[in-house]
Amino acid sequence: MSDKKLHFVSSDYPDAIKAKKALSQTYKNYKISEADVVVALGGDGLMLQTLHENIGNSLPIYGMNRGSIGFLMNKYEEDNLIGRIDKAEMTRVYPLQMEAITENDTKTAKAINEVSLLRQTYQAAKIQIFIDGKERLSELICDGILLSTPAGSTAYNLSAHGSILPITSNLLALTPISAFRPRRWKGALIPHTSVVKIDILESEKRPVSVVADNLEIRDILSVKIFEDRKTELLMLFDPETKLEEKKKIRELQSQARQDRVELMEKRNNLLISQMIKQHSGGIRD
Repeated sequence: MSDKKLHFVSSDYPDAIKAKKALSQTYKNYKISEADVVVALGGDGLMLQTLHENIGNSLPIYGMNRGSIGFLMNKYEEDNLIGRIDKAEMTRVYPLQMEAITENDTKTAKAINEVSLLRQTYQAAKIQIFIDGKERLSELICDGILLSTPAGSTAYNLSAHGSILPITSNLLALTPISAFRPRRWKGALIPHTSVVKIDILESEKRPVSVVADNLEIRDILSVKIFEDRKTELLMLFDPETKLEEKKKIRELQSQARQDRVELMEKRNNLLISQMIKQHSGGIRD
């Protein structure tokens, strides 16, 4: 067994706090400046927060699930932790780089989850999309749009009915949020090397903000988003975790399909109800 020094972090969940206390007593909780590995105890949100906090830090992060879904986490076990870490496989994760142009300046930020554009008022956003310098959508009317990394694909992207991406996939998910026109456009999976540029049309009438994880910039005119290959984050996974990841993807995809079916049924029932009311009103008249 190696003599790796561990630094433990946890979410605010009681189970995560309890786990941190137990593991700190067993393996000792070193200062991060002395540690070889960061052990994150919680759910996917805690893992993404830990990745953010370690941008520019070469320490690998080993997560154990003390949250809910745990798509990015290994199974929680207290025994033989250092042995598991020694056998874990390393995965490299790259954040998105965002460059947002406003009327006054250009602002930049990094995002591990996603970069999302959102309307600021009751007016729907109207945007134009370019990928690698080529116009791909001349006009999209929507509440917003997001570009997600594989690490972030089970967060906001999943809520917007975007595709779930395995953590090692070389893809990004471009997902509309409540698209009005073209209504049938469900988004796209694009190569991780793509450079996405989004222009805001009618920006004064239809103001739009952009959010890189938790940093918001309002009243943008345009935004460019691409994967930052110069910034590398390291995650450690048990060999069997990759099989569990595939199972979780299938479960989440199945649930997403079921949610869409239920939504369509509710819409259809509402339309039928409205038609019956209109027909009944016509008979009474």
